Amino acid sequence: MNEERQAYRIRQALNHGLQDISPAASRRLEAARHLALSRQKQPEYQLADDLLVTSTGSVVLRGDSGMSAGRRSLLAILALLFGMWLAFHWHSETYVAEIEALDSALLTDDLPPDVLLDQDFLEWLKDNSSEE
Repeated sequence: MNEERQAYRIRQALNHGLQDISPAASRRLEAARHLALSRQKQPEYQLADDLLVTSTGSVVLRGDSGMSAGRRSLLAILALLFGMWLAFHWHSETYVAEIEALDSALLTDDLPPDVLLDQDFLEWLKDNSSEE
């Protein structure tokens, strides 16, 4: 609170003194202000593909990434195709694992495989499974 009061007093003193400054001095002060603003240290950026991380830690999406829209589209399509291939590969691996488990169960069962091909036996299984 004390700093705000002091800043208010300084601002009032500077505003009061504005009337005593000549126009030439006012122009020189304005030029010096513009020069100081142009030399002001700009925030530093680190390039991370299309994202910029400022020195304060904020993340900004960069407008001109140096990569054309066609290349970005191609990269997105390639990423999509890779994801689809990965999903297909994972699905086929799980499907093969399920078939292997079923084959193992059939091979270790006491019934011979010829019985499973018999239609009467399959009908009997369906009838018994519906009763349970």
